[in-house]
Amino acid sequence: MSDPTHAMSESEVLNELEEAGAILRGHFQLTSGRHSDTYVQCARVLEDPALTTRLAASAAARIDGRAVDIVAAPAVGGIVIGFAVAQALGVKFIFSERVEGEMQFRRSFEVPPRARVLIVEDVVTTGGSVAEVASLVREAGGEVAAVVSLIDRGGDKAFADELIPLLRLEVESWDPSECGHCASGVPIDSPGSRRLS
Repeated sequence: MSDPTHAMSESEVLNELEEAGAILRGHFQLTSGRHSDTYVQCARVLEDPALTTRLAASAAARIDGRAVDIVAAPAVGGIVIGFAVAQALGVKFIFSERVEGEMQFRRSFEVPPRARVLIVEDVVTTGGSVAEVASLVREAGGEVAAVVSLIDRGGDKAFADELIPLLRLEVESWDPSECGHCASGVPIDSPGSRRLS
């Protein structure tokens, strides 16, 4: 077992993801609506508490020295890793949920004025959910310390805050109208949490 305080390298994170069976190949619709031939199913990683704890400790090590009062994560993908990062940092954890399509803090979760909030997500493609959480933090009078993710899938982001990913996985994605798999009639899988029922 690796040192729990060690900041894992990108190659170590990639190896862990591959060993967990979390990198899938095929034809996928991402949460953002774009299509890709690669999907990272972080739930396969997060079902292993020891691995989740190591990844969270690595995330905490990467933000060393940065003041954080609260960790916030968007439901559902960011909840487990967000909680683990908050535990590694020894700070409070909250999460946002969609209510009629709009991201909100519920369950009496609050961001105190001037609180320094670390936003944690599992996979960031466009970062739409992260941008919504960042808006909630700022509307409450808090400050976004940074954004941490297990995976940065590359591309333009919907937020301007600093992103600290454990792994940059440059995977191509396409607008559905430009998807060669769709044009070839390849069946599509949509494993993202927004489409779970």
